[in-house]
Amino acid sequence: MDTVMIIGAGFMGAGIAQVCLQSGYRVILTDTGEVLTGARRTMALSLEKLYRKGGIKEPAETALGRLEMVQDLETALGTAHETGAKLSWVIEAVYEDEALKKRILAQVEPQIHTHTLVATNTSSIPVSRLGSALTRPEQLVGLHFFGPVPLMGLVEVVRGQETSDKAFHQGMDFIKTLGKYPVAVAKDIPGFVMNRVFAAAFRECQELVDKGVTTPEDIDAGMRLGYGWHIGPFQIADNAGLDTVLRINESMKASKEIHLYSDSPVIKEKVEKGRLGRKSGQGFYVYDKTLNPSG
Repeated sequence: MDTVMIIGAGFMGAGIAQVCLQSGYRVILTDTGEVLTGARRTMALSLEKLYRKGGIKEPAETALGRLEMVQDLETALGTAHETGAKLSWVIEAVYEDEALKKRILAQVEPQIHTHTLVATNTSSIPVSRLGSALTRPEQLVGLHFFGPVPLMGLVEVVRGQETSDKAFHQGMDFIKTLGKYPVAVAKDIPGFVMNRVFAAAFRECQELVDKGVTTPEDIDAGMRLGYGWHIGPFQIADNAGLDTVLRINESMKASKEIHLYSDSPVIKEKVEKGRLGRKSGQGFYVYDKTLNPSG
C-alpha cells in the first residue's frame, strides 16, 4: 500500500488527507496535537456523511484505520521509513508563507528516498521559488488543491522550471487516482491558471462592493443566473477560506500583478473579525457546521 505524508492538518491538509484515505492510500498526517484532533474529527464526520449518501464504499472507521497522526515532523518521517511501505508522496500543506514552506521542504528532502516525490499545495507562490530550497528540485511538483478538498473536483498540477517530465506526469496520474481532474500548468507563474482567472474577476467584485454599487449576494446571484456559474464569487471565496484569499491577494501584490489584486478592505475586515468563510462558520454567508463537516 502506497503511503502519502501530509505536512499540515489545517483546512487544506485535512481535506487532502481525507481524499487520499478515500482512494485507498495510507496517510501520515503531521501537525500540532490540537490541530490533528480537530482534523480527525472533521474527517470522521465528512467520511461518515459520504458513506451514508453512497459517495464512498467503506465506512469512515475503515478509511480512518489507514490514518496515522504524528505531532513531530522528524518522528513522522521516521514512522514512514519504519513501516516499510512505499512513501510515494510528501505533500506540504502549511499556510501560504514562502519562508516557512522553504524551511519545511529543505528539512524533509534529506530524509526521504530519491524516488519519493515532493509536492507543495501553494496557491500562488511559484513552485520554482520553493524549489530553490531543494537539492533535487526536479522532484518537486505543485499540487494546488481547491477547498473544501473533498467537495472540489479540480487540482492544478504545476510544473516548476526544474520539475522533471517524469515527476510532472506522475503528479497528473496521482491526482487522477484521487478522482480529481488535473489541470496541467506548464509554465510556473504567480497564481498559476485558475487563481489568476478568478482573481481578475474577484478584484472587480470587491471594488463594486467597496464602492457601494451592489452587494455580495447580488453579485453571486448575477453570476449564477446571468453567467451560469455554479456558485458566485463570494461563495467561492467563503469555500476557499477568506484568510487564504487574503494571502493570495497579498502574494499577487508582492509579485506586482496589478490587475490581479484589490486594495479594497472588504476581505481583510472579515478576516480580522475571524469570519474566514465556511471553515469558521461565517464569512460573507453563515454556515451550519453540522451540515458542512468538510468545511
